[in-house]
Amino acid sequence: MSKEHLIIFDTTLRDGEQSPGASMTKEEKLRIARQLERMRVDVIEAGFPAASNGDFDAVRAVAEAIKDSTVAGLCRAFDKDIARALEAVKPAKSGRIHTFIATSPIHMEKKLRMAPDDVLLAAQHAVRFARNGIDDVEFSCEDAGRSDLDFLCRIIEAVIKEGASTINIPDTVGYNVPEQYANRIHQLRERIPNSDKVIWSVHCHNDLGLAVANSLAAVMAGARQVECTINGLGERAGNAALEEIVMAVHTRQDVFPCVTRIDTTQIVAASKMVSSITGFPVQPNKAIVGANAFAHESGIHQDGVLKHRETYEIMRAEDVGWNANKLVLGKHSGRTAFKARLKELGIEVEGEQVLNAAFTRFKELADKKHEIFDEDLHALMSDEMVLTDDEHYTLVSSMFHSETGEAPQARLTLSAGGTERHAESSGSGPVDATFKAIESVAVSGSELLLYSVNAITTGTDAQGEVTVRLAKDGRIVNGQGADTDIVVASAKAYLNALNKLCSGQEKLNPQI
Repeated sequence: MSKEHLIIFDTTLRDGEQSPGASMTKEEKLRIARQLERMRVDVIEAGFPAASNGDFDAVRAVAEAIKDSTVAGLCRAFDKDIARALEAVKPAKSGRIHTFIATSPIHMEKKLRMAPDDVLLAAQHAVRFARNGIDDVEFSCEDAGRSDLDFLCRIIEAVIKEGASTINIPDTVGYNVPEQYANRIHQLRERIPNSDKVIWSVHCHNDLGLAVANSLAAVMAGARQVECTINGLGERAGNAALEEIVMAVHTRQDVFPCVTRIDTTQIVAASKMVSSITGFPVQPNKAIVGANAFAHESGIHQDGVLKHRETYEIMRAEDVGWNANKLVLGKHSGRTAFKARLKELGIEVEGEQVLNAAFTRFKELADKKHEIFDEDLHALMSDEMVLTDDEHYTLVSSMFHSETGEAPQARLTLSAGGTERHAESSGSGPVDATFKAIESVAVSGSELLLYSVNAITTGTDAQGEVTVRLAKDGRIVNGQGADTDIVVASAKAYLNALNKLCSGQEKLNPQI
């Protein structure tokens, strides 16, 4: 007997982007969406079109580009939001409207300030309105994990009658535990008369570290769609990690009554791309995609693996994309090979001018490094995509001096609004001196929340990838920079963050 299909709904571009500082440009969203399509994700939630014109444009661009996955737009249960989302996903070969309203007592009373009956009417109207424009409508009960079961049954039965085809039961605040959450899914499916007419979906947050466990428990209880993100990226402690959900189902086919259509060999590439674009590094001991996920330090483990791999490995590293796509480029590689490799990595370069600039930077990097790996190309192109935007600050030149017993010095030339400015400062270290020199020009008044350095590849010639998180007036942004010189990478990251602050782009971030 063939197994049922488990739909993988990826919300990296929407819920993942709600991580503080993780906002993406349209081009970055397109790169990730193409990788998700390559991985054969069933549904890609591209964003929240009503949040801003930029998010609308990004969702529409993804809808135009993606052909083999359904593209969803999120919207609150308002006509204006739904109409905006319908317009954004209109070009999609397969589009979906995902609308939601809060259903827990605390959310209805304190946030919505609506009576339950009014929430019920709003939900019915929202689904009806959406169905007038599109066939595929998903409805979510925000904070379902803390909602009254009887009220959930009422509202879900009503929206199914209005034409919702997917019902999502989010554990919005990560409050549930697996047995409790699975029981809720089971009870809803049992008690609602028309429950067999829809796909049951789950969306779990990781506040107690239970997002994946809750999601998988729900699958065992009959859910056939899981909403998740690459690397578990998302609001607060994040979401259920796509790679962990997929590989659990893939590895334990003796337990799960369903299968996914995911090409698992694309998982590591997706993880690295999302990490590079958002500036959120993957912890070394992260399941599936962490650098140590398939490493064996213990002599006993090493001996066992050498004798028979399955003594200590339940998955093959190759099956999730480790050691794949290791074509190495170098300074003798030509423009054609460079362009072809970018395309294989899902990086689309628009226009000869951008390609030429990227190739020039690739050659500069190749003069510094003997071998260029895929990770280097992701970092290089992330930098290049940033440079193509309208930037207020750019680094023109730099000089650093650090000597034992002397205060480190940084001398920079910056372009600020098209005018070159010179800056000089000392600090407790070269990076501190660099940031102070930049601030002497920018005078941003921002607060440095995070400074993080990661080596992109191995070796002393590896590029360093720096993430800088700045906060100002309630806005939080991440800046990224990469270079073989870690101080230069730090300067690039700080300037990238400042440029995001200067852009003034605002977003609404509904939380489900």
